[in-house]
Amino acid sequence: MAKTEALLAGKRCLVLEDEFLIALDLQDILEQAGAVVTCVATADEALAALEGPRFDFAILDVQLGGAARTSLSVAAALSARNTPFIFLTGLHRGSPLTATYPDAPILEKPYHQEAVLTAIRSILPSQSGK
Repeated sequence: MAKTEALLAGKRCLVLEDEFLIALDLQDILEQAGAVVTCVATADEALAALEGPRFDFAILDVQLGGAARTSLSVAAALSARNTPFIFLTGLHRGSPLTATYPDAPILEKPYHQEAVLTAIRSILPSQSGK
């Protein structure tokens, strides 16, 4: 885990997940890897969090509390800030909801810890010499 800890040490992560236990699990995975994590449950809370210090990356649940609520407004705000993100979803990969952001990795629920860390490695810029 040393490589992962070096990769995420001090990195700021926004987690948008409306299911408390999943958010808690993601927070635990990320903090063990050295990240500083902010967890929120709604798109409005996520957009408010984006007004503060810059995040290095984000993990976004696609559907929030029903089919009508999504994280797409947050994805748009992150894209405008050039902040990489991962979609976390129970939807299938071909979902039209994620098609707007074809470069964002899609992590399907249920997920494994290593899959989360691999997806994060794929979106963070490489750090030479570390």
